[in-house]
Amino acid sequence: MVRLTAELIEQSAQYTNPVRDRELDLRGYRIPVLENLGATLDQFDTIDFSDNDIRKLDGFPLLKRLKNLLFNNNRIVRIGDDLEQSIPNLESLILTNNGLQELGDLDSLSLLPNLEHLSLLRNPVTTKKNYRFYVIHKVPQIRVLDFQRIKLKERQAATKLFKGKKGQQLVQELGKRSKTFTVIDKLPDKRGVSNGPSKEEIESIKKAIANAKSLDEVERLNQMLKSGQVPGKEVNGKRRKGQYLVLI
Repeated sequence: MVRLTAELIEQSAQYTNPVRDRELDLRGYRIPVLENLGATLDQFDTIDFSDNDIRKLDGFPLLKRLKNLLFNNNRIVRIGDDLEQSIPNLESLILTNNGLQELGDLDSLSLLPNLEHLSLLRNPVTTKKNYRFYVIHKVPQIRVLDFQRIKLKERQAATKLFKGKKGQQLVQELGKRSKTFTVIDKLPDKRGVSNGPSKEEIESIKKAIANAKSLDEVERLNQMLKSGQVPGKEVNGKRRKGQYLVLI
């Protein structure tokens, strides 16, 4: 995997595309995390992140110029909150072939005021009942969903489906979000603590990674190791004192 550094951004292809937008090409680097995007200096209308290993859609600084994002063929399972504060003028978001699971995972897109084109093709979420109606209801500013223009009849059907108390109940039932939990130790007191994990802690880390149930969890465990945090060993099926669950 390759970190998204300022140097990588500077060295990547930059050009004017056929629709006369300035585009930055970051395809195919196996980038795992969005970071250091301030190095773009907000000079691009379009950024192409296709064919990477990105798992969460977040990490943007304020980029007022950015209008189009392409994330084809990544591993995105979560969409960050407050995207409207960092990419307020986003018009097109292409998330074809990712891992979004639940309809509620899409709710934060409703806050992007200029979002008109959205693709979620080949995501598990598209198999959910009333998927298209739910997206039309929750993100009404969208005009084209999965490369199909939203028709007036669809908008009317979505309004009817989610109208009244029964409709609100249905929204709540459909709109659940994916939840992934992992165990993280509280930061230890630095006094009297040696640098680096012990042999016992290393074995605990290996065991936690081996028992991970998703790629997202494996990546989080790897990041914990790099930052000096150690997944706690369980005793009789219970977490040790000083551990807590964190929603990721």
